[in-house]
Amino acid sequence: MNDAKLSEASLLTLERAAELFGVLSTPVRLQIIRVLCDGEQNVTHLLAQIEASQPNMSRHLQVLYQSGVLTRRRNGHQVFYRLADASQALVCRLVCSQLGCDGQDFEVPV
Repeated sequence: MNDAKLSEASLLTLERAAELFGVLSTPVRLQIIRVLCDGEQNVTHLLAQIEASQPNMSRHLQVLYQSGVLTRRRNGHQVFYRLADASQALVCRLVCSQLGCDGQDFEVPV
């Protein structure tokens, strides 16, 4: 391996990767991403698919939104969430396949 110090750009990239892995470190958040691989969903639909209380779900959605993993839009009283970028689903799929679980749950949206 090269003994040269990492460039600032490389360090920044590693920091951003570590932040993403931190955001993805909770099973509920991975479940949210898995469900959103099928497309945009409102909170009611997410709660029907994922066992979590409404306050807990809202907290996880807020973390995912603030980190840039999700985007959201409001339609009246409902808030709809979707993946901001398919790369997060790809990361989840790759990690799950390496761990021996079914990475197919994370179908990468086009």
